[in-house]
Amino acid sequence: MKNIFKYISVLVVVLLLASCDDDYLDVNTDPNNPTTVTPDLVLPVGQVYTANIMFGNDRRRLNDLANMMMYNWSQSDGYSWYTDEFKYNVTSTFYDGIFNNSYSNALKQYEILNNLDVEYDNYKAIAKIMKAYHFQILVDLYGDVPYTEALQRGAEATPKYDDAQTIYDDLIVQLTEAITLIDNATEGIKPGVDDIMYQGNMTSWKQFANSLKLRILVRQMSMGTRDTYIQDEMNVIVAEGSGFITDNAGINPGYLKEEDKQNPMWNYLGWDASDVITMNNNATCATDYVLDYLTNSNDTRIDRLFEKPATGHFGVPQGVNPYGSDIDYTPDYVSNIGPGILKGYDMDAVIYTLAECYFNQAEAAYRNFLPSVDAKTAYESGIQASFDYLGADGFDAYLAQGTNLIGWNNSSDKIEAIITQKWIAVMGINAEQSWFDYSRTGFPSGLPISSETGASDRPVRLYYTADEHSANGANVPAQPDAFSDKVFWGK
Repeated sequence: MKNIFKYISVLVVVLLLASCDDDYLDVNTDPNNPTTVTPDLVLPVGQVYTANIMFGNDRRRLNDLANMMMYNWSQSDGYSWYTDEFKYNVTSTFYDGIFNNSYSNALKQYEILNNLDVEYDNYKAIAKIMKAYHFQILVDLYGDVPYTEALQRGAEATPKYDDAQTIYDDLIVQLTEAITLIDNATEGIKPGVDDIMYQGNMTSWKQFANSLKLRILVRQMSMGTRDTYIQDEMNVIVAEGSGFITDNAGINPGYLKEEDKQNPMWNYLGWDASDVITMNNNATCATDYVLDYLTNSNDTRIDRLFEKPATGHFGVPQGVNPYGSDIDYTPDYVSNIGPGILKGYDMDAVIYTLAECYFNQAEAAYRNFLPSVDAKTAYESGIQASFDYLGADGFDAYLAQGTNLIGWNNSSDKIEAIITQKWIAVMGINAEQSWFDYSRTGFPSGLPISSETGASDRPVRLYYTADEHSANGANVPAQPDAFSDKVFWGK
């Protein structure tokens, strides 16, 4: 019941935040008086915004984009939902809500917390951690972004763009500072049920911070020029001692089976509060490629990742024009999003899977940056965590096949095996992570592209938004090529 009432409070505050003027919320003008909007209200609002940026109640959220980019999802006959995605039509308005809402919604709330007084050090630590979470994603999508001058409200309305690698380095610094804040926090005000990720468990927050550090460092491990830096920072993580996340990191304010109160992904891709299936559910389905891949590898996760029609699994190639075809690609005959992804209206909005964390550990260990971890064990734990999250049976039989890219010992390229299994594990959940992995490693290999594009491969980044060009045009960098100019860690 507390979570339900907390969720109602969150909705009220969201409305207040959207309707009040800047002065009402601007605690920066008096950092010693943070009660203008109390932290226990600001924190869950920020976390709800985080969930909505990733999954949302409508199209064009990050998880949708990434599943299209990674050829996981396609479109049923009778819908024209994903025309721009199939054409790789990257423009200044293509998925611009990711950039705009990150700054104007989620990061704005976390910055309020970041400027509080010392008695709120635990809240400040959470704010630093969540800012790092968002800024890494922004860098991975855009490269250089506003950072040091961002979020200053009236003090700097046209922030400069900072170098992507410099931002990455500072994110590690901020995460280390967050852990120190937690360790040294006074007996001040602490988060509790208002923290809709960890309910005020600050050890869990330290583990999440370490897991974000791991993600940031692993992203740079293909560069070959950062090894000493990476090793030094990995040593800091190990010495700190809290370890990494031990469960999926999810946001849940107490989702309800009521209009605009369900889990955003369920509300968008599943069923509305009246149990009416959404058009997005009917429109969105598996590609033929991903179903063939899972079937050929005897992967029982297929029935949890994708709905199985009475006629059997059936996917749609991206960009196919079904009109006039004798093949029935309508929703009743294709594999729409499955029950392991769409668990229910009250499911967590997962922003970092345990499976991914294990695969990140496996890569770090295999590359000799994390000698305290056995790479094979971490790799197999990642597969197990994926089966567990999806509610799939058959893990032991799957692993026992021992074939390339499944069995560790028989995989000729261990990094390819790790990245390929991570692709499956984050499919439908945090697919942006496999998109970033593909840009830096080229794995999973053999991934098709949409038949609607004239490009030779999928995009590697997004364009700076039209809103930024309008409001901050003097600082927006020259636009890199969305298909060839990789972010620094992919070069």
